[in-house]
Amino acid sequence: MEVRKKNIFFLIFFLICGILWFHNWHRLYRVFVKKLRPLNETFDAPFAVGCKNVAYEANTYPRMNATFMVLTRNSDLDGVLSSMKSIEKRFNQHFNYPYVFLNDESFTDEFKEAVQKVTQSKVQFGILGQELWDFPSTVDQDFIDEAIAEQVGIVYANMPSYHKMCRFFSKQFYKHPLIQQYEWYWRLEPDVSFSCDISYDPFYYMQKYNKVYGFVIAIKELAETVPNLFRYTIAHKKAVNLETTDFWRFFLNDDYDKHIQTLKEKQKYDQVFVLPEPPLEQIDGEIYNLCHFWSNFEIARLDFYRSKEYNDYMNALEEAGGFWTERWGDAPVHSLAVGLLLNRSQVHYFRDLGYQHSTIQHCAQDLGCNCDCPLTVPEIEPRLGSCINRWAEVMGGYLDE
Repeated sequence: MEVRKKNIFFLIFFLICGILWFHNWHRLYRVFVKKLRPLNETFDAPFAVGCKNVAYEANTYPRMNATFMVLTRNSDLDGVLSSMKSIEKRFNQHFNYPYVFLNDESFTDEFKEAVQKVTQSKVQFGILGQELWDFPSTVDQDFIDEAIAEQVGIVYANMPSYHKMCRFFSKQFYKHPLIQQYEWYWRLEPDVSFSCDISYDPFYYMQKYNKVYGFVIAIKELAETVPNLFRYTIAHKKAVNLETTDFWRFFLNDDYDKHIQTLKEKQKYDQVFVLPEPPLEQIDGEIYNLCHFWSNFEIARLDFYRSKEYNDYMNALEEAGGFWTERWGDAPVHSLAVGLLLNRSQVHYFRDLGYQHSTIQHCAQDLGCNCDCPLTVPEIEPRLGSCINRWAEVMGGYLDE
């Protein structure tokens, strides 16, 4: 009898623990995960800390002329539905922004019917014509095929469709007729998840605070994918005499310069400085640190991409041929363009959002609203390869230093 009572007691105890875990497990994230370091907010601050009154936000402020944009294939339907359910639950059920789906072939009826069941918002479907999707007809196709085939051992680099996708996102997407009707866009990918509620309209607050480009994850690119991108970027910067913005240094590795300054300080009483040769990757005194904004999530003003300055840069990159002779991704291309053309006050870090793509996650923790970030995926900010320390340096530093 006593044994039975003990078994019942333990059963009830574990049942209560399970119920408490189910309802409060997201709060335990704060216990097991190191808190985000406080950032200087002089040039950029979260649009919200914690939850806003979402009903008030949705009913008080005007909707922007904005859309979600999803480039996808019919075979990605399950991943698309997963992403849509996540963003609808966390945000769009309250704000009802439309969706534009793009594909290089016609969407099936099954695809169209399935995505329209997930949202009450307007949904449009577009096909990419050859002029937007294919490589330029002015370049020999055999040369392009050979250049791509030779890129063995670099992730996705020997896939022509991947090169076309990167080129499309870099210099073509904003030219599509369905996108041309909008002033803002939010890129949405299949198989992403949002782990915090978004209780305000990011488009509205971007407009309010004069932001042009917003990101949630900043990491380093694989060096072998962009061996000459920075070289051509610097060449263009000089050719059109672009003034250096106060955000450009986010993309620069200044370790060599700091090392030189340290050596000069140590040798200041010597008659001759003994200094090392500059690194081979240094171009006009600057070294690309490979930082870029992970463009599978980005919210941006479309007039930035439509500007003459941006398209002049795209034309220079197209002429260089790196979209097929190398594996230039749209993420470093967009990012370097941001560095060339925008000041730091025009760039926004959506630090109060929770977002996961593949094995990389940012969790807003205390900054966010009703976050339930998975414990199995580490926070990207403090990890090797993250660029948030550089962001902090450019934006005024951490407040706990």
